[in-house]
Amino acid sequence: MSIRVMLADDHVLMREGIRQLLEFDGSIEVVAEANDGEECLEKLLEVKPQVLLLDINMDKMNGIEVLNEIKNRKIEVKVLILTVHDGVEYMMKAMDLGVDGYIMKDAESSELKRAINVIINGENYIQPKLVPILNNRLVTRDIDKDKIDSLTSRELEVLIQVANGMFNKEIAASLNISERTVKNHLSNIFRKIDVYDRTQAAVFAIKNDLVKIF
Repeated sequence: MSIRVMLADDHVLMREGIRQLLEFDGSIEVVAEANDGEECLEKLLEVKPQVLLLDINMDKMNGIEVLNEIKNRKIEVKVLILTVHDGVEYMMKAMDLGVDGYIMKDAESSELKRAINVIINGENYIQPKLVPILNNRLVTRDIDKDKIDSLTSRELEVLIQVANGMFNKEIAASLNISERTVKNHLSNIFRKIDVYDRTQAAVFAIKNDLVKIF
């Protein structure tokens, strides 16, 4: 019996090419296609494929948002991210949301088919060339976690508000403290997370999901 796959990608030619590659030997059947994130969720519930090949860059809802909805709604489907993005933050977000596989669009068709077969059998698949990048980020995240744990609850509040674009005066009013106290907290925060200014602190907060950017 062939594996039932759905494609979600906003490029028609890309979907057509992937469909032809997957269906060449009859072991995989593409049962549905979606052009954007909202259509993807609708068709998932309607068609119930075994595997979803999911792009990240799509209109209405991006791939990470779709993956988040799939997990929140407990939709039973194996998800393989198929993307041009080798950025580690995308991979980390996908991994945190329980993605089953992550592979680049420049992979050979044989590797794509292998990835589908691996995840359909209940295992995870990360394209081998991405593994070192992912491992390096995991090490960095462990270090970042130690830095976050070193912050007091008040310092964490201040850091989050800095990442949300608030100025010292606004932070002071929000937390009912003086601007001088805010400055003292910021000095401690910069030292503990090893940054030198507000911008770097905001990037640190966003990178570690202390604030959401989507």
